[in-house]
Amino acid sequence: MAGILIVDQIQNSSNTLLINSGALAGNTVGTAQLQSGITVAANTITANTVTTSGMSLGGVSIGAGDASIMKNRIINGAMVIDQRNAGASVTPADGAYTLDRWKVGISQASKFTVQQNAGSVSLPAGFTNYLGVTSSSAYSVGSGDYFGLRHCIEGYNVADLGWGSASAKTVTLSFQVYSSLTGTFGGVLQNSAQNRSYPFTYTVSSANTWTSISVTIAGDTTGTWLTTNGIGMYVIFGLGVGSTYSGTAGSWAGSLYLSATGATSVVGTSGATFYITGVQLEVGSSATGFEYVNYQTSLANCQRYFCSSFNIGTAPAQNIGGGMIGKGANGATAEPILTWSFPVAMRTSPTVTTYNPSAANNQWSAGSSPRVVTGTTAYVSVDNTGTAVTAGTQSYISLSATAEL
Repeated sequence: MAGILIVDQIQNSSNTLLINSGALAGNTVGTAQLQSGITVAANTITANTVTTSGMSLGGVSIGAGDASIMKNRIINGAMVIDQRNAGASVTPADGAYTLDRWKVGISQASKFTVQQNAGSVSLPAGFTNYLGVTSSSAYSVGSGDYFGLRHCIEGYNVADLGWGSASAKTVTLSFQVYSSLTGTFGGVLQNSAQNRSYPFTYTVSSANTWTSISVTIAGDTTGTWLTTNGIGMYVIFGLGVGSTYSGTAGSWAGSLYLSATGATSVVGTSGATFYITGVQLEVGSSATGFEYVNYQTSLANCQRYFCSSFNIGTAPAQNIGGGMIGKGANGATAEPILTWSFPVAMRTSPTVTTYNPSAANNQWSAGSSPRVVTGTTAYVSVDNTGTAVTAGTQSYISLSATAEL
């Protein structure tokens, strides 16, 4: 009967699926439960044998190097997490992080602002947030100038790409972009030493319209690409880059490039906007649907690099009420101390910043400046360096920790 699959026996011990001869018709296989060790691929069912090399079951890809887990190597590509600024507009300094995992590289200060959902435009289907850049002036970019957004991917998360070897895998970068400008825009994939660069271009044909972009890049077979907890790869979107740091699009070069030659300069037009979301970097020669992750997973991924004791939605700052409690030792007048456990294991021992919940300084609410006693990937201890308090007295302090790339 067409469409009916009759199974005689499943032998788990030998990972063999036996199908009654002639029982397949209509090319339909309904819902199947696979036990450990049973493989499926090549879309071939022959002589009662199921073989494998890339069959898709229910949207889950099965086959070497093609798992759907960690398909997207970009963290916070949907621009949902903004721990540092909580949606506020900032004028970033060189190297400063804006939305989580997205920092800027600039040669001149104060040429643009960055804000989550700047301009409050309608979003493409499936997204609720974007990173918005707004040019602050009409700046004429010099030959040695550069302005751009940078995403640093940890080496562990791109180790399987095999870049720097003959087996380097092809990747595809895809994203949604919206700009008040039209024309050819540029960007770069780059290694940590910044001596291997792949400039790419993409076209925005319609102003103030979300455009889907896809760029396929053959993996680099030379160069050094870190595969540990350092920078495994830079993904850079140019916002105005001079000739010194612009290279020919479409090929790998042994140079420090930050965009492609001839790309549009966002900072060259006062009030120009550049909005981006849905950024995905995946293995393969074509873009697939954006990999959505739940909010708590996205937040935890970001907290590996930056976290704070403030409530989500509150940007770390001095003189913000609340804070964590430190107490003086029992039985004597003593300095307050507390131990703060990070929400996730951080990439490396972090740099800790302290905030006074009740004054515009970095001190405990009870007095003197704090010191970090111990800093690890698990916790940090902070005590008061000066003013002692009565035993058991509560003092308050807030913290943030960064282990960014």
